[in-house]
Amino acid sequence: MQFGFDLWNIFAMNDTTQMDAEKVGPNYVREQMYVARQLTFDAINDIARQIQPGMSEEEGVALAKATLKQSGLLRGWHAVYVRFGRNTVLDYYDPSEPGVVLAENDIFFIDIGPVWQKWEGDGGDTFVVGTDAQMHRAKRDVRILFERVQNKWRADSLTGAALYGYADAQARELGWQLNLKVAGHRLGDFPHKAQHSGNLAATNFTPTSDLWVLEMQIRHPERPFGAFYEDLLLESPPPAISTD
Repeated sequence: MQFGFDLWNIFAMNDTTQMDAEKVGPNYVREQMYVARQLTFDAINDIARQIQPGMSEEEGVALAKATLKQSGLLRGWHAVYVRFGRNTVLDYYDPSEPGVVLAENDIFFIDIGPVWQKWEGDGGDTFVVGTDAQMHRAKRDVRILFERVQNKWRADSLTGAALYGYADAQARELGWQLNLKVAGHRLGDFPHKAQHSGNLAATNFTPTSDLWVLEMQIRHPERPFGAFYEDLLLESPPPAISTD
C-alpha cells in the first residue's frame, strides 16, 4: 500500500486570503489555547500508559474515551482515534480494520481533539511496545520530521504548501513515505471550522504561530505500519503551564 496522493492536488492554491483563513472567534485567548494543548498531551500520555499488548483497538478507543471523561474533557471537536499495528497506516479518512489486537512487539498512535471549556486542543503521538527496531525508528523519526518542518518554517517563513513539499522530501530522506492527505489544519476557540475549514498544505501564505496544527504521518516503505505526530505550529515553545 502506498500513500498515493497527487502533490498537485494537495498543494492546489485557493483564493482564501490569509486574513480569512486566520480569523478567530470571540473567545480566542492564546494562553488558554496553551492550556488546552497541555491537557491534550497529558491525556495522550495517560491513555498510552494504560494500553497493553493483548488489548483490541476497540478496547483502546473505549479506554481513551473513559480517560478523557475522567480528565474533564467530555467533548471533542473530532473523533477519538487509537490505531494499532497495521491500522497505523490509516488516517482519519479511513475506518479501522476491526478486531486488530496489539501484539507484544507492536506500534500504536493516539489522535485526540478535546475541547477544554471554550478552546480546542489537538494532538497526536506514537508509541511502541516491545523491541521492534523499525517501529522504534518510526516513533523517533516522525517526531524528527515534525521538528525539521517546524524549524524550517521558523527559519524561512515558508508557506503551508511549501512546508508540506519540504516535509515530503525530508520523509523520503529519512526512509519513509509521507501521507499527504494528512495535511494540517486550523485550531482555535471552538468551533474553529466556523472560521476556516481548509488545510494547511493548501495555503499560499506563511502560517501564523498558534493558529495551525502541523500533522505528520509516515509509513514504512515495505512493512504495514506507520507513525503519527501532530501539534500546534509554534514560533517558540510556550511557557510551562500548571493545569492543577
